[in-house]
Amino acid sequence: MSVPGIDLLAAPKGARDLILLAHGGMENSTAAPHSWRPPILRMWPFAAAARAAAPGAAIGLMRYRYQGWNDTAADPAADLRTVLDRIGARFDRAVLVGHSMGGRAVVAAGNHPLVAGVLGLAPWLPAGEPVVRLRGPVAFAHGTADRITSPAATASYARRLRADGVPVALLTLDGEKHAMLHRAPDWNEIVRRFVAHAVTPGECPLITTADRSDPVPTRRPGDAAPAAVAEIALSRLRLRVVDRL
Repeated sequence: MSVPGIDLLAAPKGARDLILLAHGGMENSTAAPHSWRPPILRMWPFAAAARAAAPGAAIGLMRYRYQGWNDTAADPAADLRTVLDRIGARFDRAVLVGHSMGGRAVVAAGNHPLVAGVLGLAPWLPAGEPVVRLRGPVAFAHGTADRITSPAATASYARRLRADGVPVALLTLDGEKHAMLHRAPDWNEIVRRFVAHAVTPGECPLITTADRSDPVPTRRPGDAAPAAVAEIALSRLRLRVVDRL
């Protein structure tokens, strides 16, 4: 059985902050993930956005043991906690950004002492998901046309967090689907601003620690999915794994 880890895409000398990207997966699967699956590839442009926002931070892709959540085992969340425990000697803080199943994982592990921010992109937060007292700024973003994970469930979890005293920014992207391809520039900007704010509080006017819900204005009409796919390919070519933890 493989062990969980991190593929570092940027590792500046002396970096004490880590921006950790957690990709999506499946409800149940013990198959080993591989680097060319679409949920993993979708995270590469966010790595570029995070690097632009925090050039002094390390940028990493989470590497799970399995493709699935796997019921009560919650394997991706357990894997995330394992790597956070392991990297404490190297990094002071970790900002977590997760999509879909990865969004569920960063929420489940978001109370780890190393965590300094949690961003869920179209997160999978089913009814009854335990409320976790997340650390640092917290934001969720969800497209209104998502039929894979539920925007309503994300809003419900945000309300439960707020009731428990955790401030949450909740962003909605009109017409966007689960793969985040139709409004890719908006998703990139959300990641960029969130990371900038988490690393240097006060740097992010869009996402703050305020208890709020905001729509993200549509910046351009039409379907930008082909350009988004091209951007994924370019990001995958321009960035590379420089180290593995």
